[in-house]
Amino acid sequence: MKAIEITQYGAPEVLKLTERPRPELKPGEVLIKVSASGVNRPDVLQRIGQYPVPPGASDLPGLEVAGEIVEGALDGADNRWGLKVGSRVCALVQGGGYAEYCTAPLAQVLPVPQGLSDVEAASLPETFFTVWSNVFDRARLGETETGEKETLLVQGGTSGIGVTAIQLAVALGHRVFATAGSEDKARACEALGAERGINYKTEDFVAVTKELTKDRGVDVVLDMVGGDYLPREVQALAFDGRIAIIALLGGSKATLDMGALLRRRLTVTGSTLRPRSVAFKAAIAQNLHDKVWPLLAAGKIRPVIYRTFPAEQADKAHALMETSTHVGKIVLTW
Repeated sequence: MKAIEITQYGAPEVLKLTERPRPELKPGEVLIKVSASGVNRPDVLQRIGQYPVPPGASDLPGLEVAGEIVEGALDGADNRWGLKVGSRVCALVQGGGYAEYCTAPLAQVLPVPQGLSDVEAASLPETFFTVWSNVFDRARLGETETGEKETLLVQGGTSGIGVTAIQLAVALGHRVFATAGSEDKARACEALGAERGINYKTEDFVAVTKELTKDRGVDVVLDMVGGDYLPREVQALAFDGRIAIIALLGGSKATLDMGALLRRRLTVTGSTLRPRSVAFKAAIAQNLHDKVWPLLAAGKIRPVIYRTFPAEQADKAHALMETSTHVGKIVLTW
């Protein structure tokens, strides 16, 4: 099969088209003939040597794919949705997604939502699994003690994670605010459903969210920045507020007012999804299938595809991602 490998750590040009044997199936896995592969920030981090491959995972980059099942374990309890050879699917994988064939635990494989193309489906797993796990499971975005829907602040609203978090939270009835790096991007966040897009280069997200919530603050922050954003996010939180950290684009060190955490009953949590167990990801897959896939099929949430590249131009896809000019997802096609 054709595949894109990281020949050495470095710039996008280290990504090269190569030939590899098809991956061998492990118990509980299926083999997918890949039509499209999502490109994500962790792929970039892996390429530059800052995102280690979990033991036993493929060294090829790529954490999400879409295509069709060609063989594998389809007669067990993990086949919750009656998938067959030939079924169109998308899957979250630990690696190996930048290839014509990829294996995936069946428990992490979902049918393509009705009406979506393979390119659109390939843009779903990494961001939807991540957002559901962190915003709804860990940070428990839900209702206040008085029964009102809680509010969410998304840092980086035009990233793949950001456009997913905005749309999903809005579709489930929550007020959402989102930061972005330009006026155009702030307006793009609003077009996706955010009540207010905040240009972080010219506006203070703490002041803006405090004003919009009548000084109450937001209930949940989805943070991809870390660094000096963290103490400001603490200021932006309501009592009992939660911060879910999923990336550290602004650095891994921060200074926190621990007194504020105590007085206002705040929670700061973080996680990475890639090394978690199949059982953990299977539970997320079930929630997505039951609660989110119908929203996608109904058009209440839509994949946002910024650009596609032929797989052999993976270096150009990574170069584009590193500019941070995109709104939504970048996808490779095979």
